[in-house]
Amino acid sequence: MRLGALLPLSGYFAPTGRPMADAYNMAVKEANEAGGVLGRRVEIVFGDDACDPGAAVASANELVSKDIVVSVGGGCSVAAVPSLKIFRAAEIPMIIPAANSTDLLAPGYDSVFLLAGTTRLEAKRSVEVMGKLGVRRVAVVDDGTSFSDTLAAETTTFVKEIDNGATPTGRQRVSQGATSYPRVVATVLQQRADMVFYTGYYAEAAKLIRDLRAAHYTGTILLADAGTDPALLSQITPAEAEGLYGLSLPVAQFMPQAAAWAAKYRAAYGREPGPFTMQAYDAARLAINAIGRAGTLDRDAVRKAIADTKPGDIQLLSGPSEFQRDGTQVNPTFLLLRAQHGAFVLSDL
Repeated sequence: MRLGALLPLSGYFAPTGRPMADAYNMAVKEANEAGGVLGRRVEIVFGDDACDPGAAVASANELVSKDIVVSVGGGCSVAAVPSLKIFRAAEIPMIIPAANSTDLLAPGYDSVFLLAGTTRLEAKRSVEVMGKLGVRRVAVVDDGTSFSDTLAAETTTFVKEIDNGATPTGRQRVSQGATSYPRVVATVLQQRADMVFYTGYYAEAAKLIRDLRAAHYTGTILLADAGTDPALLSQITPAEAEGLYGLSLPVAQFMPQAAAWAAKYRAAYGREPGPFTMQAYDAARLAINAIGRAGTLDRDAVRKAIADTKPGDIQLLSGPSEFQRDGTQVNPTFLLLRAQHGAFVLSDL
């Protein structure tokens, strides 16, 4: 019995995708040690999407050809979105651990389940943070990808709608792969923004932060969950990280219920579980659990079992074990972290 996972195993985002692969393997190993599911051993096959739409389409088609029962991948929205139609046409349900653009919900498929909330909910959380930090003028910067663009648009809308003292100064966009962003920095300074909210991924986040600080920008910088990665802090100095905050999906080191699991992960792989590893682990566990409850490998029956999941069926480490009708989790969690001494720590805001 096979599960399939699209995730970035090459390119900029491989440092995020490879620990996710370890988490999938960990879940499958545990399932097989417990006897597998429906009398069968569980296998996981990976497809490298490199966080790239074209690569995602090719890899999704390859996974379909390997007769997977459930897709449990999805690290980047820009790669997950074009895979929707491919898995839908093959009647393969999708449990998406990390990608959370509302573009994933736009087709209205009843076979797509998100473990990471949505950009709409993350946007609301970001505006709450702005209010708590006393922000008055916020510049929203995206990188043009599905996740980043939708989060930026929704945040800008909420900043205007929610009366917490913050005002949007406008939206800017960085080009992925560029070496620096002087135009964006000049605009932020000209608009006298006291916060920059960057909604893109951490590779560009590091360059933008360096450019802002080099231009003597002293305001607060807030990152979306795609940018809040420990790898970012190795690319900027402590001085550049001063005043840096980041939204985050649940991370093992800040979740008491995940302490034992994190210890097992460290023992198995010799490092801390990174961003999205708990979600990857849970996606595989949820798929295996749903197949067991369905009592069959029929994909539609498995889809129904996923949709009907309740907390009593399985306790996920990363969030609620229950989905709303649109495939989103009930009450998903977004943490607020801040940079301190070269690491992200839980903020008390």
